[in-house]
Amino acid sequence: MAVVTYLPRLLPTLFLSGRSLRPIIASWLRLVPPAVLAAMLIPSLLVRKDSVDLSLENLFFWAALIAFPVAWKWNSLFATVIVGMGLVALGRYLGLGM
Repeated sequence: MAVVTYLPRLLPTLFLSGRSLRPIIASWLRLVPPAVLAAMLIPSLLVRKDSVDLSLENLFFWAALIAFPVAWKWNSLFATVIVGMGLVALGRYLGLGM
């Protein structure tokens, strides 16, 4: 089982070490991590009980709407997490959300 997970990581490293990628490929590969993160994050923020939920009861979605601009402006994971967790805690304290 270890070979199955290790081999796909090792082969590109062996074949691409010492070579430079074309700029178009390098710029495309830079977009892969944000795309994967968005693909994992957006369904967990929007979907509740098998349907899209944009109501005030979806506390995580509304906290994320504020946390995303904080992440964009300050490029700080710490500030983003503090703002997001603070908003969720405040919302739960006020009786909003789940």
